[in-house]
Amino acid sequence: MKNKQTTLIVGAFLIIASIAWSSTPEPDQAKVDAGKKIFMTTCFACHGVDGKGLVPGTPDLTNDKSPLLQESAVLKERVLKGYQSKGSLLAMPPMGGNPALKENEIDDVLVFMKSTFLKKK
Repeated sequence: MKNKQTTLIVGAFLIIASIAWSSTPEPDQAKVDAGKKIFMTTCFACHGVDGKGLVPGTPDLTNDKSPLLQESAVLKERVLKGYQSKGSLLAMPPMGGNPALKENEIDDVLVFMKSTFLKKK
């Protein structure tokens, strides 16, 4: 009897732990909203409103090879310093072409893009 109880307790723990570890917290809606404003005034010109890219060579942010799958620190560094994607004729300028952009606003844009363009599985 004790063996069954232990098995049930361990099993329940594993189920609860896997749910907790696999669930991604919802992004802060204020950051999503602030990031959307910036994206729609700065980033959309090349990345498109839908994130699929308007300019030839601009990466599709919505597919299974999206650059958004990288760590936010890597992406932030690319926005800060500028970046040229492999195969792209144009480079993203530093600060996404908006020199008035602040670091916390870049963070907000990344939250918006990841929560909007990455496919939920």
